[in-house]
Amino acid sequence: MVKDLSLLLTLVLVGVALTLIWIGWRNRLRRQSDVEPLPEVPAELGAPLAVADGQYVASTTAGDWLDRIAVHHLGIRTNAELSVHPEGALFERAGAGPVFIPAGQLTGVRQESGMAGKFVEKDGLLVLSWMLGSHELDTGFRTRRAEDKAVLLTTLQDLISAAPQAEADSGK
Repeated sequence: MVKDLSLLLTLVLVGVALTLIWIGWRNRLRRQSDVEPLPEVPAELGAPLAVADGQYVASTTAGDWLDRIAVHHLGIRTNAELSVHPEGALFERAGAGPVFIPAGQLTGVRQESGMAGKFVEKDGLLVLSWMLGSHELDTGFRTRRAEDKAVLLTTLQDLISAAPQAEADSGK
């Protein structure tokens, strides 16, 4: 009798907790309904400048590593491949749609030790800062192999510094 009662109480508490989590996520989606749709992946991308397997951690509001972006499934952690192309950065996410960040929308890249529930060693995450319409976002990526991180970081820094020049050249 006591075992049955404690089991029932545990199931009720778990159900309440899951319901509250679902309500919180739904409210976050509602609050973030003004976030613009993701850019389309170009039909023809140039050859990748760098590629690495790893984990897409999440996208958050820039500067607020706890404020996950729920819309467009940007807040969902998943395995991914990050490839850097002359046109921008492409996250091919397992179980979620791709995220393409055009080179002109990238505003910075840095290394961090954590964001949105994922904490690793010092400088273990790559964080790409970018603009999605009027919203500045940070997107975290953890490479599977440590040596891939340095290559991605350098390639992304080069892409970001070249983007203003490429926009100026195309405007001529």
